[in-house]
Amino acid sequence: MPTLMCFGLGYAAEHFIAAFGDGFDRITGTVRGIERAADLNSRFAGQVKVLAFDGKSASAEAKEAAANADAALVSIPQTETGDPVLAAFGEEVAQARRIRTIVYLSTVGVYGDHAGAWVDETTMPRADSIRGQNRLAAENAWREFGRHSGAAVAVLRLAGIYGPGRNALVQLARGEARRIVKPGQVFNRIHVADIAQTIDAAFANAARGIFNVTDDEPASPGDPIVFAAQLLGREPPPEISFAEAAPSLSPMALSFWQGCRRVKNAKLKRELGVKLQFPTYREGLRALFATDQHAA
Repeated sequence: MPTLMCFGLGYAAEHFIAAFGDGFDRITGTVRGIERAADLNSRFAGQVKVLAFDGKSASAEAKEAAANADAALVSIPQTETGDPVLAAFGEEVAQARRIRTIVYLSTVGVYGDHAGAWVDETTMPRADSIRGQNRLAAENAWREFGRHSGAAVAVLRLAGIYGPGRNALVQLARGEARRIVKPGQVFNRIHVADIAQTIDAAFANAARGIFNVTDDEPASPGDPIVFAAQLLGREPPPEISFAEAAPSLSPMALSFWQGCRRVKNAKLKRELGVKLQFPTYREGLRALFATDQHAA
């Protein structure tokens, strides 16, 4: 059975391992801190060996795991100084004799603003934020790496991620939901379970190229909040204009709001055979609500 090196055990990577980790004989993953590594080693109970990687220097154990991997999942973001995984592990990954596939998790933010028009994988990216430009640079670096190493590199451009513990139901329950209104603004979203099955499909197909990983229905920012409130049987929070909300938004959040586009996912379905479990936020939130109610 193959071995997997997971650079960055974040939200999406953890869900992938939970759903499809049994397909690997051995999994090694990295997180930034030693305490976080210890916590995940306890949680995964031997399924995953978790090592600390601060984004700069890699331990000998981590480098050895990278050199012996059959597949790699990369979810550590690019920085202004370059891709931290390529900088610290590039030689080991390039020399990995068994490595066949690399999956890099990117963002639809690389498309930039298209004033609500539809985009697909053939659309020329025009990232208009530092975050988007860094991601695009990382995509290009990994694709170039694949051309030189011979590994199949799949770049998955993810829409706004939601799922267990990270959704409008949770935001409403915590009193953190804000129904921000920006006329004409729409976003695509994607349930983390659909990200997990897409990663699995990319590995299974030794996929090469770029794939948009999004739902079927771009919608306004407030629509999921209103729908979640209906599920909970409560009134949604009052509307607040983007101009009023902007001063309190983080730079990352502001960059997220800069782009307006509708993202097509036909290639995902056609070439990877992915059938979305949650084609819109409605199916996703209903399932999350049912799970929460069952747990209660």
